[in-house]
Amino acid sequence: MNVPITVNAQEPADVPAGDLRFRTAAEDDVPALVALVESAYRGETSRAGWTTEADLLDGQRTDPEGVAEIIRTPDSLILVAERDGRPAACCQLERRTGEAGEPVAYFGMFAVRPTLQGGGLGKAVLAEAERLVRVEWGAREMHMTVITARDDLIAWYERRGYVRTGKRSPFPYGDERFGIPRRPDLEFELLVKPLR
Repeated sequence: MNVPITVNAQEPADVPAGDLRFRTAAEDDVPALVALVESAYRGETSRAGWTTEADLLDGQRTDPEGVAEIIRTPDSLILVAERDGRPAACCQLERRTGEAGEPVAYFGMFAVRPTLQGGGLGKAVLAEAERLVRVEWGAREMHMTVITARDDLIAWYERRGYVRTGKRSPFPYGDERFGIPRRPDLEFELLVKPLR
């Protein structure tokens, strides 16, 4: 069972016109969420937006089993932003403990429908995710890992207060659940933002 949360049902002011609602995902959302994530990161459809990883990775970004596992895991959830009754964006949030024992949150599997990218929707989802983990979980920091080759994406997060830590971890080469690398130098870097 997921942890209970309160989501902000109001649309942030900088989001384009349209009905935007936040909610937590349920298991019957899995097919739509897998399709959303895949469309944002892999294949030709992802090239309609700027978050594509199609030049770095082939194969899948996620699968139904992985998404369902996130939904079922305690202290973990998928936040869904709906527009016109269908998922327009989503992200994974997970409650964790920091190095000093403080409450932190992990932000991952962030996807915005490619045709809606660049209009403020991603900023709105990130802001709601930060608000949610700060208010509901008492998280003092948001953590995320980003592929270091994604300079444009890292710069986007830096403009929103995230700091590069220099802490790197290897890409899971050989595990096709996370994609098939097109180059041999992929790795992740931890980015952190205080949530005070």
